[in-house]
Amino acid sequence: MSVEQSCCIVSVSESSSRQEQQNPLSCSGVILNDKSGIVLCSGTVFSPFLIDKECINQNVSILYASSFKNSMRVSVGRADVIANTTVKNEHPRLHQTAELLMMVNCVEFQKAFQKIFIEAEKWNFYSGGDEDADILIDSVFLSWFAVLKMSGLPTSTLDDTIPWIKSSSLRKGHSVLACGSPFGSFCPDLFMSTLSKGIVSNLAGEENALILTDARCLPGTEGGGLFVSDGDTPHLVGLITSPLCWKSNEWIGLALVCSFHLILKRILQAVTSHQSLRDISTHSSTHIHQVSSSSSLKLCNGNFLTVVLVDSGQLWGSGILLNPRLVLTCRHVVDGKAFLLVRVNVNERLLTLKGRVLFSTKASSPYDIAVVELQEPFADVVPQLATRFQPGEDVVVLGYGALGKTCGPSMTSGILSRVITAKSRPVMLQTTCAVQCGASGGAVIRANTGELLGIVSSNTRDFAAKVTYPHLNFSIPVSVLEPLLDGFAETGNVAVFQALDSAEDEVRKVWRLQIPPSKL
Repeated sequence: MSVEQSCCIVSVSESSSRQEQQNPLSCSGVILNDKSGIVLCSGTVFSPFLIDKECINQNVSILYASSFKNSMRVSVGRADVIANTTVKNEHPRLHQTAELLMMVNCVEFQKAFQKIFIEAEKWNFYSGGDEDADILIDSVFLSWFAVLKMSGLPTSTLDDTIPWIKSSSLRKGHSVLACGSPFGSFCPDLFMSTLSKGIVSNLAGEENALILTDARCLPGTEGGGLFVSDGDTPHLVGLITSPLCWKSNEWIGLALVCSFHLILKRILQAVTSHQSLRDISTHSSTHIHQVSSSSSLKLCNGNFLTVVLVDSGQLWGSGILLNPRLVLTCRHVVDGKAFLLVRVNVNERLLTLKGRVLFSTKASSPYDIAVVELQEPFADVVPQLATRFQPGEDVVVLGYGALGKTCGPSMTSGILSRVITAKSRPVMLQTTCAVQCGASGGAVIRANTGELLGIVSSNTRDFAAKVTYPHLNFSIPVSVLEPLLDGFAETGNVAVFQALDSAEDEVRKVWRLQIPPSKL
């Protein structure tokens, strides 16, 4: 079964309401077992039909059909049926009636979610399966998933069961493929089985129960699958729970995913007689290609690039370890402090070191840079600095954005979208990687070699529209900093960095958007 063939659309409506039938709630789903018609999808679309909504807060881990209104009607639209017809989506032949077998709560995901997403940080999660896609959902339902059985199945020539793999095999930076149907039941002939490529940005919880990916998902894809390639065969590794995340009204640009094998574990604990459900557990893969993880990304010269968390008190951000005692970060991260804390991710734990700010640029400087010295050496690292910049090449941003303080550094993928020059020298880099608050001072890395291209300075915020664009961001090329770093290494005199404060007018013009009264 291909990735696209495994995708489906689940619609839920109330038979007593004509309006509900015309505009059903909908989400994406994954066909786990084609011949028996077993489907797994998000539980959020079923929440309005719960008879006792308070039961969800009573430490229950499973709900059966009797917990939902008798008037609830469920149908499933299949990719192979919709692809072979031009009839509008409301035509009954495009949908197969389905029965809700149960809803299960992935407790491991729930625990990881509650630990990471602190209410005080104003996280919001959006979902939606119709034309009005911006629907704020109750986060309590994010860990719930519905198990369905389709009826009236056509003759199938597909494999019985979808192959899958444990999320515990994942590492940050692993390539993934997301498949879902944006806007759910709205125009399925146009949007069904839409694919999006990305990487694993971060992991959290028991056996990596919670997965963050930068694959670009849209409302309606919740319940869709996240896949990794094991050889030539894509393997299901998770289900999308929330395609869009906001923090303090800023778009994060990451999708939230729950581990499939932990959902399956909960299902199997609840059933003993449904053989097709139990058969799914035998179609797993135990091996997956390992990639670089944690805060270190291997470089082509055999050394490692390490990104640290720089904490100045009220503000925090990222920094790049240039040698055992020197950290490069942004001026606005150190926040005018002379001393601060530097935290390094070691075996998924943060080791705290003390740092002293040797130099930071003036507020009037176009370059937002600070140099920090560690009181104690950490590791013998010498990152390889890039000497060329090629627009369109694959890059990765490594930094402590979004969930940095709780999950360690995140990785987001994209391309080097622009190299802006002044007097034929690169002075600004733009990438399409998702960059959030906390990533400032992080590293822009060439994907295929690990070379350091630049230091993240900012993303884009439209103050007039009150919108943040994480996929349009600005970085300082390392070619600007390399001669100054060499001079400091030779003389030990921090005055060499003062050249950043006396940048030419052409450079100031390039970086003008960071200076008020610019609206960006």
